[in-house]
Amino acid sequence: QVQLRESGGGLVQAGGSLRLSCVASGIIFSRSTMAWYSQVPGKERELVATITTSGTPTYAGSKKGRFTISRDNAKNTVYLQMNSLNPEDTAAYYCSARTHLLITYWGQGTQVTVSS
Repeated sequence: QVQLRESGGGLVQAGGSLRLSCVASGIIFSRSTMAWYSQVPGKERELVATITTSGTPTYAGSKKGRFTISRDNAKNTVYLQMNSLNPEDTAAYYCSARTHLLITYWGQGTQVTVSS
């Protein structure tokens, strides 16, 4: 059974930082491209950042420079370090895994709320 379990969300003041974690099980993590998405109510889920199996990151334009995605294959974990948070970053953040079989799995999400 595949599970992606996010953690690390919460309430933070503008300018603050959070680090999200996503622990994967049931997949070959090292062969999976991992990503973080954000979603606010009433809108589509948006890509925040992706990290390839070789560790190459890419970022959506609005988050570039403030967010850092990383992975630890030994721990089957992908991280999203979020700095200089602003209220527009408030959203549910979801972890996804795209496996070597080209199947995408999703976590349940973790809420990030940034107060002004």
